[in-house]
Amino acid sequence: MKISLTDREADLMQVLWDHGPSLVSEVRIRLADPLAYTTVLTVLRILESKGYVGHTEEGRVHRYFTTVEQQTARKSALRHLTDKLFEGSSELLMTHLVSDQKLSAEQVQRLRKILGAQRGRSKR
Repeated sequence: MKISLTDREADLMQVLWDHGPSLVSEVRIRLADPLAYTTVLTVLRILESKGYVGHTEEGRVHRYFTTVEQQTARKSALRHLTDKLFEGSSELLMTHLVSDQKLSAEQVQRLRKILGAQRGRSKR
């Protein structure tokens, strides 16, 4: 499933992933940027039209919830980034990430463990 989110849409989705089903006013107060109620509502409606969120009615208000898993959205965004900026090469992306960051010894060890597990799966 290809998921495409603008920065603003991703911010609202993050609130819903972190806090679960929420009213527009609840999403609004949890955002880092102050946005008008109508702006938050508009973005939620756009997300709903894309199929990424749904809502339930609670009297006169709507409670919005995600319909896509955060992990699915992450994979889609990473796939898009890899295709667009790294010529479709996961290796090129990984090389850039590792060489561009100051990783602690613990982080390097965790990455080695993940890569070792991946190598074990690919040999099967």
